[in-house]
Amino acid sequence: MDVRVHVSMVFNLDKCIGCHTCSISCKNIWTDREGTEYMWWNNVETRPGTGYPIKWEDQEKFRGGWVKENGKLRLKLYQWAGSLERIGALLSLFYNPFLPSIDAYYHPWTYAYKYLFDAPLSDDQPTAKPISLISGEEVEIKGGPNWDDDLGGSPLYAYNDPNLGPLSKEEKEMLFEIERVVFFYLPRICNHCMNAPCVSACPSGAMYKRAEDGIVLVNQNHCRGWRMCIAGCPYKKVYYNWSTGKAEKCILCYPRLESGQAPACFHSCVGRIRYFGVLLYDYSRVEEVANSDLNEIVQKQFDIILDPYDPKVIEAAKKNGITDEIIEAAQKSPVYKFIKKFRVALPLHPEYRTLPMLFYVPPLLPIKANKAGDTFEIDMDLFTNIEKYRLPIKYFASMFSAGNEKIITDVFKRLIGLRLYRRAKTVGDTEYLSVLKELNMSEEDMEEFFYLTSIAKFEDRFVIPSFIREIKVEQLMEPLYYKAKMGFAMRQKIERGG
Repeated sequence: MDVRVHVSMVFNLDKCIGCHTCSISCKNIWTDREGTEYMWWNNVETRPGTGYPIKWEDQEKFRGGWVKENGKLRLKLYQWAGSLERIGALLSLFYNPFLPSIDAYYHPWTYAYKYLFDAPLSDDQPTAKPISLISGEEVEIKGGPNWDDDLGGSPLYAYNDPNLGPLSKEEKEMLFEIERVVFFYLPRICNHCMNAPCVSACPSGAMYKRAEDGIVLVNQNHCRGWRMCIAGCPYKKVYYNWSTGKAEKCILCYPRLESGQAPACFHSCVGRIRYFGVLLYDYSRVEEVANSDLNEIVQKQFDIILDPYDPKVIEAAKKNGITDEIIEAAQKSPVYKFIKKFRVALPLHPEYRTLPMLFYVPPLLPIKANKAGDTFEIDMDLFTNIEKYRLPIKYFASMFSAGNEKIITDVFKRLIGLRLYRRAKTVGDTEYLSVLKELNMSEEDMEEFFYLTSIAKFEDRFVIPSFIREIKVEQLMEPLYYKAKMGFAMRQKIERGG
């Protein structure tokens, strides 16, 4: 057991109101420079929808993430090259058809105000034409970062959501009969994956994971603008600065973390949907988990997240130089509770095999829970009665469990169970003992579950230890990075203090 530390996040989609306050706070701090106009390190997508950039989830088009071939992991980006992966990687530097074009995002523009200021006297109203910030030429505005917000762009955006693939034609038609009320919000930032393909795809070694907390960063001094990191990331959360010729991405506001503050998007979240903490995990099993069967990959990712109260885990952690402060923060981590204790938080698209460290509590859209004796159950035949569902289990399974519907059903049962428990406690028209029995949770656990999801204070939602870089890098960098092997998303060359 090789115990390491990793920062981690949970977003509770039940509480997101789609206000974009998180996006604006991030934009104001990090991406208000020339060349970053189209970059949204934090964005909020309406689902069903195609997301940003458009259809980023279509990995047949963009080839991001990892694939398993002959029992080994390899970048999907170079899958076309077969056994000549190195030659394929070299050729991709000069021609990469899997890179998203600027049209997949939107063309950053300004307006030619001179047409207004210098317009001669006329009976016609002069207009300021949109001008591309990249080429300086006139451009036709066809999209933007929130173009399909609340399905406002067109129902076609929602209908082309790749996650609707598992649904039959009849199921889709029934779903879109009530399209105006069927949507939820999906806020996205960089997942700071355990097995980050952007790091492995970078030919210049500019992408790396910080040894002390797992945050994925770009060394601007080493970046050569090859953009393989953009192609390798299946979530398309690495961007190319057209002005500087460098790659840029979410840095999880690490300067704020190092001073004990929450990242800007977390701190500003109006709906209080975001939780931040650290996890202890077994580094020695990461490659095994990333290489596991898709039907088991979610559970196996949870299995390598270690119990911070286990004496053996604590002993192994201290041997690796992890301080008491970090261990105590892991014990108080709200992320650990959502993932391991309450078992309601899931990774986004685990089938990409990146082992993302951002987890989501799926939104419990109105789904009827039926009483069955002393227990309750979800009616899995969701399409027999339109009043019983908003979005089907298959849709959420496509997003959060690599198609495993049982995982989603279990999560929904726990979310419904919390509501039934609180109804019993506050209204008193039902009893809650059967709910506790069904969920195998104590009353104390259920009260903590309710507190954390509903009324938790700032210090309960964000448990941030002091990351002392000078000490952590000295103790952790060599054993963590130089044990990395081919097919595992860690770079061998790390700049001290980079």
